[in-house]
Amino acid sequence: MNVIKVSARSRTAAVAGAIAGVMREVSRAEVQAIGAGAVNQALKAIVIAKGYLAEEGVDIVCDPSFVEVAIDEQERTAIRIVVEPRNQIQA
Repeated sequence: MNVIKVSARSRTAAVAGAIAGVMREVSRAEVQAIGAGAVNQALKAIVIAKGYLAEEGVDIVCDPSFVEVAIDEQERTAIRIVVEPRNQIQA
């Protein structure tokens, strides 16, 4: 699965569109952000995407977690937010 990477300078509407598009295609999106500004933009984008998808009758929930990522050979802690439809049964 492709990860939607968000920075503090990401446009929330563009990220929301990407999240909604991925949700329409595979019913699961993974958003990743490093730093407070990036997490803020990611959460705002998820709220906007929730509105887009609600118009189509899709209610989403998100599951945040920490994940270690390597950037320029350094380990960084990122926030990973998995977005899925509500009441989806996990396999």
